[in-house]
Amino acid sequence: MASLLYIAIASLDGFVADRAGGFDWAAPDDALHAFINDMMRPIGTYLYGRRMYETMAGWETAEADPGSVSDDFAKIWQAAEKIVYSTTLPATRTSNTTLARSFDAREIELRKRGSPSDLAVAGPDLAGYAFRAGIVDRCRLFLAPVLVGAGRRALPRGVHLELALEDQRCFERGFIYLDYLVKPPQA
Repeated sequence: MASLLYIAIASLDGFVADRAGGFDWAAPDDALHAFINDMMRPIGTYLYGRRMYETMAGWETAEADPGSVSDDFAKIWQAAEKIVYSTTLPATRTSNTTLARSFDAREIELRKRGSPSDLAVAGPDLAGYAFRAGIVDRCRLFLAPVLVGAGRRALPRGVHLELALEDQRCFERGFIYLDYLVKPPQA
C-alpha cells in the first residue's frame, strides 16, 4: 500500500510563509534541492489546495538550465499526477491535473491502497484536513534557519499525533531535514 506524505519547508518557528505571504527565505540551495528532487521522484500523485497549486503551477513552464536541479524538479513535477482541491478555482492550467471540489479522506485511502507509488499532500490547509482525518503516514519537514514570527502555519492546530523520528539530516546552510512516521492511534 502506498503512503500519504506531508512534505513542507518551514521556518524554525513553524511557518511555511511569513506574515506578508513571502517564503523567499525557504529557497533551497542546489544540494538541498537535489535531495528534495530525489525524495519527490518516486511520488506519483500530488494533492494540492488552490493556493499551493497556483504556486507550484509555474513548474509547468519553468525555464531552467538543462541538467540543473531546477530543470530536474520541473520534469519530476510535470510527470506526476496532480489533484487540486478547490471550490473557487474555475479550471486547472497544467497537464496531468484533475480538479476536485471537495476533499474526501475515504477516496484518498482507496487511492493509497491501489497506487503503486506514494502520494504527497502539499499546503498546510489541505494537509490539515488530511492530518485530522488520520490519513497522513509520514511527515517530512525541512526546517529553515530563520524565525519569521507569524504567517501561515506549517502544521495544523488542535491535532494530536504521536510521531517516530525515522531519519534526519543537516545541510550546509543550516537547513534540517526531519522524517517522521505517524504512529497509529492507540486503542
